[in-house]
Formats: sequence, C-alpha cells, structure tokens
Amino acid sequence: GVHSFFGKAAHLVDSTEVVGHFQKVLTAIGNFCICSIAVGIILEIIVMFPIQQRSYRSGINNLLVLLIGGIPIAMPTVLSVTLAIGSHRLSQQGAITKRMTAIEEMAGMDVLCSDKTGTLTLNRLTVDRNLIEVFNKDMDRDTVVLLAARAARLENQDAIDTAIVNMLADPKEARANITEVHFLPFNPVDKRTAITYIDSDGNWCRASKGAPEQILNLCQEKEEIAGKVHAIIDNFAERGLRSLGVAFQEVPEKSKESPGGPWTFCGLLALFDPPRHDSAETIRRALNLGVCVKMITGDQLAIAKETGRRLGMGTNMYPSSSLLGRDKDENEVLPVDELIEKADGFAGVFPEHKYEIVKILQEKKHVCGMTGDGVNDAPALKKADIGIAVADSTDAARSAADIVLTEPGLSVIISAVLTSRAIFQRMKNYTIYAVSITIRIVLGFTLLALIWEYDFPPFMVLIIAILNDGTIMTISKDRVKPSPRPDSWKLNEIFATGIVIGTYLALITVLFYWVAGKTTFFETHFHVRSLSGNTEEISSAIYLQVSIISQALIFVTRSQSWSFLERPGTLLMCAFVVAQLVATLIAVYADISFASISGIGWGWAGVIWLFSVIFYIPLDLIKFAVRYALSGEAWNLLFDRKTAFTSKKDYGKEDREAKWVLSQRSLQGVISADLEFDRRRSSLIAEQARRRAEIARLGELHTLRGHVESVVRLKNLDRIQAAHTV
Repeated sequence: GVHSFFGKAAHLVDSTEVVGHFQKVLTAIGNFCICSIAVGIILEIIVMFPIQQRSYRSGINNLLVLLIGGIPIAMPTVLSVTLAIGSHRLSQQGAITKRMTAIEEMAGMDVLCSDKTGTLTLNRLTVDRNLIEVFNKDMDRDTVVLLAARAARLENQDAIDTAIVNMLADPKEARANITEVHFLPFNPVDKRTAITYIDSDGNWCRASKGAPEQILNLCQEKEEIAGKVHAIIDNFAERGLRSLGVAFQEVPEKSKESPGGPWTFCGLLALFDPPRHDSAETIRRALNLGVCVKMITGDQLAIAKETGRRLGMGTNMYPSSSLLGRDKDENEVLPVDELIEKADGFAGVFPEHKYEIVKILQEKKHVCGMTGDGVNDAPALKKADIGIAVADSTDAARSAADIVLTEPGLSVIISAVLTSRAIFQRMKNYTIYAVSITIRIVLGFTLLALIWEYDFPPFMVLIIAILNDGTIMTISKDRVKPSPRPDSWKLNEIFATGIVIGTYLALITVLFYWVAGKTTFFETHFHVRSLSGNTEEISSAIYLQVSIISQALIFVTRSQSWSFLERPGTLLMCAFVVAQLVATLIAVYADISFASISGIGWGWAGVIWLFSVIFYIPLDLIKFAVRYALSGEAWNLLFDRKTAFTSKKDYGKEDREAKWVLSQRSLQGVISADLEFDRRRSSLIAEQARRRAEIARLGELHTLRGHVESVVRLKNLDRIQAAHTV
C-alpha cells in the first residue's frame, strides 16, 4: 500500500501540486491592459457625453478605438508560438520538453541539484587490482574478484557488475563449474547482491557483494576487523574511490531459504568512477551563468568532497543525515534551510531526502532544477520547478519530469538553460512592447478625443492591429542575446517601462496632430499642401505615423543596448519592411469612404517618415533611463555615495586603486578573471558557490599541504602523516 517503498513514491508524486508562473504572468499583464483600457473608456464617457455633448455614434467609435487597439489580442498566440519553436530547438539539442512552460521556468533556474553518478561522472567503473584489500588468509586477490563476479548478474548488468565481471580473463568464469540456485538482486534497503550456488564438489555456498557497512554487519568477525575496514574505506574515499565489500558463507543445510553458516569477510575492492571530461568546464559555465550546481550522491562524504574538488565546485558538503535528520535547535550556528542553501552538495542521500532538499530550496524562493533517473527520484522530479530526467532513466522518472534528456552529461542542461533564456528574452521583449502599445493607444487617442474632439476611424485601428500582430509574431525567430544571469518576470519593470515609453509615444502622436492640423510648420519648411480642415487626410497621416512608430518600437524593446547596434532576425526585419510598405501605400493612395481616410501623397509620407525617425532616436535613451532608475544604482549613487554632493577633489580614487589591485591579482593567477565576470549581475547563491570553489582551488594551488595531498591522490600513494617543514 502507501507505506511500501513504491507506494510512498507514488503518494508523493500524486500529492505534489505544481503551479506555473506563466499563467500568473499572462493574467497580470492582461489585467493591467484591461484596467488601462477601462480607465480610458470611463474618462471618455464622462467627458464626451455629459460635457462635450457628442453624438452616440462618434462616442462609440472612440470607445471602439481603445478596445481594438488596446487589447493585446496576439499575446497568447505569440507567446505560445515562441515556446513551441523553442521546444523544437531544445529537442535538437538533446532535451525533449514535456511541459512547454518549463522553458520559461528554466530561464529563471538558479539552483540545479545534479546526480553524481552518470551525470557528473561517466558511470564507467574501473577496479584497480593492486588496491584490493584481502581479509581472509586462505584467499588471494583473484579469489576475491571471482567471488564478487559470482555475486554479479551476467545479463542486465549495472555499472558495478560490468566492472567486476570485466576483471576476469573470460566473463564466463563467473558461472564456470558452479550451478546457480538463487540470485538476490540489488535493492536500496539491503544495498547488496547475493548468489546461492553449488560448486563442483557438490557443496552449497553463498557469495555476496555490496556496501561495505552492510557486508560487515553480516560477518561474525565484525568487531575485530571493523576499525581496519573503516580506515581503508576512508583512505579510498579521500582518493575519490568507492568501496565494495565481498563476503562468503557455506550453506550446510543445502537450501536457498536457510540462513547458512557464519559469513566470512573476504575483502574490499576500490571502484573509481572518472568525472566526465566536460563536467568541470560545464560547472564553471553554470556558475558564470548564475546557476549554482549542488551535487546529490548516495556515496560517502569524503568521496563527494574529492569529486567536488576535482570538478571545481567547492567542498562545502554535508551528509544528508546531519541536515534533515535533526531537530531545529536555537543554539545551532545555522538553521537547516540556510545550510542547504549554502552547501555545494550532499552525501549519503536517500530518495526522500531529495524531495525535502527541493522543498526547502523552494521555500527560500529559489527556482530549483532536479535531475534523476529512477523510480525513487519521481517525487523530487515532480516537486522541482524543472524536473529533468537524464538519459536512460526509468519510465516513472520520465513521466514525472518536465524535460527528458536524450544525451548523457550536464552540458546538455547548460545548453538548454542558454536556449531557454533566449526564448524567455523574446517573450519578455514582446510583453514590454504589448504594454507600451496599450498605453500608447489608450492615452494618445483619449487625449485627441478629449482635447480636440478628434475621431479616429476604428477600421484603421484594426488595420494597425493586424499589421502589427502579423509582424510581431516573427519575434519567435528573432536573434537575441541570452541573459548572463537567471531571468524572471519582473512585472514592475515591465509595467514601468511600458508606461513611460507608451506615454512618450502618445505625446508624440498628439504633438504631430497639433503641428500637422493646427500649424503651418510642415507646409512652410517642407512645402507640402495643408491638411488643416481635411479630417480624412489627417486620419491617413495619423494612421501612418502611429503605424511606423508602433512597429519600430519592437526594435527598442528587443535590444539591451542601442537598438541600431543589435542586428534583428532576418524574418523580423523582412516582416517590418513589408508591413510598413503596405501601411505607406494605404496612407498615400487609399481613398476609403467608410473608413474616413483619403490619400495624402508621397510628400506627406516622406515628412511623416522623417518625423518618426527623429522621435524614434530618444526611445533608446528613455529605455536606458528607466532601466537605470529601476536598478536602484541611481539612488545608491545619489544617497549612499553622495556623488552629487561630494567636495572631494579625487572622488573614487580608492575604488580605482582597488580595481587595479584586483586586476593585477587576476593577471598573476591569484584570482580567476572568470570569477569577476559580471559579478554584480550574478545571483547571490551562485556567487557564493563560485567563491567557495575558488577558495578550494586556491587552497589546492597555494598551500604546501594542498599540493602534497593533490600529488598523493594523483599518484594513489598512501597518506603522509608527518609534519611538513619549509
């Protein structure tokens, strides 16, 4: 039932509810646009009918302009198409997306809990025959290897079985001259395998291999050899080697159900699982991208620390029992949740620990990814914001995961993170654009209707919306730069940027209407005919001005720096050119009576294009100003450092000297230059992990003890306990 091993896993999977951020964001943006339109409509109703005494037909037309132009009708389509195209691109990189909104969450992932075996390491175990420790005087190393091979499967082998059997000259020797009676497969509770067999003399015997602690508990000489066994295990672990115990017993009852005679501890085998060639570089890239990688392993703590040292991810690791198996004490230096947050990894982890680790990280407001491959990993994969089933995982793990990898290793995940951030950047660019257009339409046409009682034809707003939405859908294939840090929906930033830019565009349209219809500026300087008094021609001019500047806005919102320095995608550029060619031809030649527009000729079209280009240039400056104000750096500069009010003649000299010293240390190799890459923009937890990794590296390079220990581990020598004198 629910209390069994698989029952607990199934219950945790069923009871875990995941609420995505994407739907919340869509709802918030939709509500903002609707509220903005509602304010404009209410204002127009209050002014137009009781005060201006406008006719109901003209009043309704003005309300339709706000409704048609203000609602971002294309938003669900644009975002869904962007996610779908991104999902296809991820599948080409070896990551199959089961839930498309997981792409948006992966862009904000700042913690990745990764398995060690098979993900950070190759899961291709090797056994060094020279390191085999024999505890039975009547046996040699070859006999210990043969007994371990007999306790291994010959079919459906795991990595350990494969390594043991391959040590034999011929794999068939594992079953040569014996008759197999019963085989006990590995399970997470017993942590060992065993075989009951009949040898060539007709004697019944039993051999077992597995976790040294479990094997040692079987043996009658446990008390006598426990100290030596644990010392050897610790020695292996400090070199990054896993230990495998082997035991043997006779079964005089000649029955597979009988307990048999006393177990004899035969020996210890050292297993080495080499790290992947790209794991260290991948972890460094992840830290530079603001993603903190935490190692999750069931191995010993010393093995985890040694593997972490080799991979350059720090050695601040803890046994899971010390973190999750204790009560919260007020006298503790750090509470459990902070220890988990600051740790580089966890050793001795059981499946239920993974679920708790993810839960605590999420309570600390981290976007957490989790890798897994087994049935016991399913609850943690379902609980994580991004559950990642690694290559060759079980069906249960794939069912609970959001993303399924088709290639081994961690590099696939980091590539997927970069792709997800690019996809997220496209969606974020569009949302800023959509909010800006809503404010621009609502505010601009409300001011025109209330100040000059100007009625813009609703049909032309519909044309603007169709051309804009058709163009903007190509943003799903746009060329963007992924964010160097975890990205998230900063709705305050989106709304603030949209309001400021939208207000600017609305005021530009009002200014154009006033100059074109109420003054003779354009007629005097550009020698075009007057539009004053001709409502249909003014509507064509307003239509072209709104269409140009609205579509050109996407080039501002899509870029992080100057919009003319970041080349857009070819498809987006072609769509913009075609849409503006159509809009210009409509404004120049169209004479549509029911739409109340009339052609204005190429002279006025050229004037409007020039006007739009001139007022397009300040949009980048406005974008920079809003971003700078929202970042808080402007206020820190003003109030904390008091730059504006300082009387010092050489302000900032100390900062410049400190930066110079830091750069010199980087050149000399004392501090990695990559450590300083985009420091201010990296997430705090990744920055802390990067510092811990750098401290471990410095300890390895710049201390005599660290250097000696490194050489000892590299050469597989015994530890030197003598003091070192310089």
